[in-house]
Amino acid sequence: MNNSSRHGNGTRWGAAVWTAGIAVLIATLPWAASDRLPDRLATHWKASAADGSMPLWAAALVPALVWLVLGVGMEVLRRRAGEDGLAVTRPRALAGLLSAGVLIVGGQLSVVRANLDHTDWHQVRLPIAGIVVSLVAAVLAGIAGWLVGARGQVSGPASPGRNADGPTLEIPEGQRVVWFSRTTNLWLHLVAAVTGVVAVAALVALVAGLAGPGAGWSLFASCAVASLAGAGCASVQTRVSRRGLEVAFGPLGWPVRRWAPDAIESARAENRTPAQVGGWGYRFSGLGTTVMLRAGECLVIRARGSRSDFAVSVDDAERGAALLNALRTHQPS
Repeated sequence: MNNSSRHGNGTRWGAAVWTAGIAVLIATLPWAASDRLPDRLATHWKASAADGSMPLWAAALVPALVWLVLGVGMEVLRRRAGEDGLAVTRPRALAGLLSAGVLIVGGQLSVVRANLDHTDWHQVRLPIAGIVVSLVAAVLAGIAGWLVGARGQVSGPASPGRNADGPTLEIPEGQRVVWFSRTTNLWLHLVAAVTGVVAVAALVALVAGLAGPGAGWSLFASCAVASLAGAGCASVQTRVSRRGLEVAFGPLGWPVRRWAPDAIESARAENRTPAQVGGWGYRFSGLGTTVMLRAGECLVIRARGSRSDFAVSVDDAERGAALLNALRTHQPS
């Protein structure tokens, strides 16, 4: 399976987990506060006065079903556009999915908070502050989704050769060649997504006053740390250019490790397995430092003055090593 197909599968699984998690969160919020809500919840307002309501079960299930239909529809459109070669659809689809999910969760939370401790839904007033916060959060989520989705793959036209020091290639005079590869680990993404949904649910329950501060903050903190750690180790983006080697971690491409071309003594491609390096993620072993996301081909470098190697599991590692070796002796102008 090549790098693009792996990334496509990771994107589909991520979208499915996000869609299902948001649906569960939307449906759960009203039930979690059912003992503090009226029999019917105010769900529609004219000016600031409530003029429409739903029973508890409908207020929980209807928004969740609307979200599921929206999420599935967006995924179908994304796949159809992808089959037609419209690569620009990916950042738009990711931005739309994240933004819509945050907006509908914010709307559901605002409805639940507005109805808390009321006995008659007619008394409930329009939750203006919650709506404003939800809109701002949705815009920020959309921007983040666009930035993550816009990260693409660029590779140069040259083909690698070999010499005694490792693979190399000829860089045409006056041309700049860039190599980019990305690897993701589906299972680490799933762990990060599940713990992230739990963390969001705990935070929502705390903000809405649905959970006690002791257990709520403990659950939020532990799941948030696990989600961030999992997301940071679940994907790696590797770039070789005239500036040298850059290895970026996580969906936002941060943090980043960098080596200038003249700081690299050698580069090569090598097959490694999790058993050889001690497991998955950022590992230290007798082979040096390895960023292990999947078994197989790795880009391996030895920095000048270092006694150990740094390796990262990426596709097309031989081409990346060849370009690094070429840049060590020739920098295109």
